[in-house]
Amino acid sequence: MEWTEMAGFPLAGTFRTPVDVTSNVREILGRDGDGWAAHDHSSVVDGENVVVLARYTATHRATGKSLNVRAAHHFIVRGGLIVRFEQFVDTLKVAEAA
Repeated sequence: MEWTEMAGFPLAGTFRTPVDVTSNVREILGRDGDGWAAHDHSSVVDGENVVVLARYTATHRATGKSLNVRAAHHFIVRGGLIVRFEQFVDTLKVAEAA
């Protein structure tokens, strides 16, 4: 597995195991963002490539500022398992909320 959070995103980096993704992404989002959610709007599938257009919403706990930003996620799925994920998001809007 290869899970990449975009450069400029507060959790930027590439993580290689589900445990790494949980501890370096999901737990931190839950800690720092009240009501953190990624809302899926639509998806495009082409073979093993899946692109999901989404919107992130949350309220940053430290600043009280709201986040409402569009994102795109590119997944590669093989044998029913996600083997690669790459995030695309407006990192300036994320930074402004933080």
